Amino acid sequence: QVQLVESGGGLVQAGGSLRLSCAASGRTFSHYAVGWFRQAPGKEREFVAAISWSGSSTYYVDSVKGRFTVSRDNAKNAVYLQMNTLKAEDTAVYSCAGSGSAYYYTGRENDYGYWGQGTQVTVSS
Repeated sequence: QVQLVESGGGLVQAGGSLRLSCAASGRTFSHYAVGWFRQAPGKEREFVAAISWSGSSTYYVDSVKGRFTVSRDNAKNAVYLQMNTLKAEDTAVYSCAGSGSAYYYTGRENDYGYWGQGTQVTVSS
């Protein structure tokens, strides 16, 4: 079992930055890929980014490429999402999730078995 807790959300002006953290506890965290997902009001949850268990591979949805960076520190059991040049359309609840699947990079929710509760990110225009 892996427990995930997100933090770092908040209110920021458009063009600003936030760094989200995903803290893990439980089973060996370094064995899992981690994805970030977001859900805006009235919309389906969508894949944002993912990072392999080693941190050597990262994947992003097109809308955040060049603005968001996912990283991890397995010694600290943590994954981060650095979000720069934020836009109003980035407003959502952001959740991290752990995956033991080889297909984690596709962003399919069914490949992720462990989920955090989420943290709210609000970007004012």
